[in-house]
Amino acid sequence: MSLNLDDKKAVVAEVSAQVANAQTIVVAEYAGIEVGHLTVLRAKARESGVYLRVLKNTLARRAVADTPFAGLADQMTGPLIYSISADPVAAAKVLADFAKTNDKLVLKAGSYAGKVLDKAAVQALASIPSREELLAKLLGVMQAPVSGFAGLLAALAKKREEEAAA
Repeated sequence: MSLNLDDKKAVVAEVSAQVANAQTIVVAEYAGIEVGHLTVLRAKARESGVYLRVLKNTLARRAVADTPFAGLADQMTGPLIYSISADPVAAAKVLADFAKTNDKLVLKAGSYAGKVLDKAAVQALASIPSREELLAKLLGVMQAPVSGFAGLLAALAKKREEEAAA
């Protein structure tokens, strides 16, 4: 069923709002994917804070016009699913991880920091650890000296107790 003009304007406004807050957009061809698999993909996207939607390409082109993602408009052909996220890695990671288990989802292109990315660049972006993973690693590195120092003090105190007892 086709959309009337008001519905189209509403879709463009909704997508434009998502694009305004986005750092990354990734597009993939989804032809042949079963509905159940798309439902799983959408659930993963929601968990990761990714806006995932199948859109008419003309409406998507209108939504990205006059934004840093305008260069991606040339790649918007065929049946595409759009992944948009404020996290620079999340949109690419959700689609790339799903594409590993489902060969019918084919990564096509993406855009990050005003640059259009090809399939290989999108996969490279997806391989970068997420912000949460990087923060956890940083916290571990920052805690290591403190916990090592505390262990050293505990061992020294134990040694002095043993010497005092002897």
